[in-house]
Amino acid sequence: MTYAPQILDTLRGEAAEVIARYPSPRSALLPLLHLCQSVDGYVSPDAIAFCAETLGLTGAEVSAVATFYTQFKRQPNGRYTLGVCVTSLCAIMGGDSIFDRLSEYLAVGHDQTTADGLFTLERIECNAACDYAPVMMVNWEFFDNQSPASAVRLVDDLRAGRPVRPTRGPDTLATFQDVARVLAGFEDGRAGEGPAAGAPSRAGLELAAANGWSAPPIRVGQAATPDAVASSPAPPSAPAPSAKAPPAELGGAAAAEAGRTGSDTGQQEGKVAK
Repeated sequence: MTYAPQILDTLRGEAAEVIARYPSPRSALLPLLHLCQSVDGYVSPDAIAFCAETLGLTGAEVSAVATFYTQFKRQPNGRYTLGVCVTSLCAIMGGDSIFDRLSEYLAVGHDQTTADGLFTLERIECNAACDYAPVMMVNWEFFDNQSPASAVRLVDDLRAGRPVRPTRGPDTLATFQDVARVLAGFEDGRAGEGPAAGAPSRAGLELAAANGWSAPPIRVGQAATPDAVASSPAPPSAPAPSAKAPPAELGGAAAAEAGRTGSDTGQQEGKVAK
């Protein structure tokens, strides 16, 4: 490892704090990867070696986990990760257009970083915010109801150093490395989540309340009891197959062939029954 001694000492102390939260040291691998990412800006070879040594794992085991989860980066990442949701609803509402506009504007593709090291652009899957589609995330904070134009304005604000506030969640936007440290389990005092749900999220519940709608009662476990199974009505038996008359619109040889085929089918079924 090529970490400077002071950085390595700090890492070891914080890693020990993380490991103490778990019954088995190897269970701390995910937060330790985030911790290393907060130092290097990505999961570097040094990070792989540190996690392996600290947790008694092989480098291959650590790499297998680091390459499985998309939040871990194996190459230097930007200060801001721009994640554009392109799952069905967001895509239909304009997510694909937002990604294409940002890709053109920043001159990068999926999981690529701008030359100035500020932005990494990603296509991301559903973030459970379909009621605010199309959704864009910056360092995993929500920016709802976006458009290609608003996404470009957001990039310009970040590049100019102007204050940017997520639609929901904290009042300020942290850097990629700062968020990685939070994901490692070290609070930064920014977790002011605000209202639990916005108006679009509550719309269905409010509509049901206004109309007096409610779900039917759930009888938990009824079908699993022997008495319930015994008292359940048997499914209706399937009707016996029968030969069908040829459709009226068929004529001539076609009707004769259809009738012959149906007759043959009936005869074959009779033979099987015998």
